[in-house]
Amino acid sequence: MIANHIHDALAQVRRLQEYILEKRLFRGYSGPARMAGGVVALAGAFALSRNCVPTEPLTHLIGWGVVLSCALTLNYGGFFVWFLFSSQSKRELIRAMPVVDAIPALAVGAVFSLAMSIGKHYELLFGTWMCLYGLAHVSYRMSLPMANYVVGIFYIACGSVCLLMQVPVTDPWPMGFVFFVGEISGGLVLHRNNYIQRGENPNADSK
Repeated sequence: MIANHIHDALAQVRRLQEYILEKRLFRGYSGPARMAGGVVALAGAFALSRNCVPTEPLTHLIGWGVVLSCALTLNYGGFFVWFLFSSQSKRELIRAMPVVDAIPALAVGAVFSLAMSIGKHYELLFGTWMCLYGLAHVSYRMSLPMANYVVGIFYIACGSVCLLMQVPVTDPWPMGFVFFVGEISGGLVLHRNNYIQRGENPNADSK
């Protein structure tokens, strides 16, 4: 009898923990927008690999700058739509604070990129971008599903390999492939996360 009460109490504690963790999850990012960013990265790699594109590093930096601009527009556009129109956000800035968590890593990435470009250490750019973007994922470990943390580790691992191999910035495929896989995976994580919030079953269509 006592064992049953203990078992019920432990089950209630687990349910309470799950409820608290569920409420802490941030749902301001759009899964489809992030996946679209991955497609843009792969398309950018394809465009930069054409024979008609100059092999100068500056040309490739401009190309990846365009890719970054498109990805930022997609992702933060989706965030602002959520913030302005979602009943969950209620237009309260405190609910958007997880977005701020990624800013330090991304800002350091911008500084490193500028410093490496000035010093013409172009072969370190891809690895640096991947590693710092991965660290931005790690900063969301308390507000996004654990699978998003795993995506961050994927970026850090790939970035470490690129740094050690000193992949040239004029070879767009490592960058395009890594960000395509990472953003598609991360987008699926966010899409599932937002489905669960609405009480929908993401596997319903497969039944």
